[in-house]
Amino acid sequence: MTSYPTLDLTPDELLTTTRTVRKRLDLTRPVPLDLIKECLEIALQGPSGSNQQGWQWVVVTDPDLRSQIGAIYGELFAEYQASKHSANALFADDPERGPIQKRVGDSAGWLGEHMGEVPVLLIPCIKAGKNLPSGNQAGLWGSLLPAVWNYALAARARGLGTAWTTIHLAREAEVAEILGIPEGFHQGALIPTAYYTGETFKVAPRDPIETVLHVNTW
Repeated sequence: MTSYPTLDLTPDELLTTTRTVRKRLDLTRPVPLDLIKECLEIALQGPSGSNQQGWQWVVVTDPDLRSQIGAIYGELFAEYQASKHSANALFADDPERGPIQKRVGDSAGWLGEHMGEVPVLLIPCIKAGKNLPSGNQAGLWGSLLPAVWNYALAARARGLGTAWTTIHLAREAEVAEILGIPEGFHQGALIPTAYYTGETFKVAPRDPIETVLHVNTW
């Protein structure tokens, strides 16, 4: 199935170095549609409840459409960046986490300004009727989001960078109108995709497993 070369990565290296790419997305280098389609072929191997495969994938390459989506994303990101929930605001008093959060916030801010310039914007959708179900929606999104992560892993293996974003969902209906997404399909993310610059992908710092692990009971 694979026609584009893949990087020499072990499964663990792929899983632990597929990082969010923002400032290092190459905004000037076109991405072949066939390469995106190859990554989506991998995505479609993700799990789907009852094997319904209710997903649909909107790949946006048209400059005008990307610009319109980027403008919506940028406006919403500016609101988020000014809020107490932004990456910059979190852990600001923590000497270890604070600088990391600042870098994340600055990087996210750059993407907020340049989203519409990224060569490929992927919007994964799931069929769920006019209104989303009430209560816990894990079953619904569990039939889409693992496939989206498959896409991100496949892209990384083929020299592409991605970033998982959802801020645009606050104006999901506007984006649906721009792209002609029919009623009854709901967007799960917005994944900017491009070739990247540099090779410094590494394992990210995380809290020790003991701080989040519960065996048998909480």
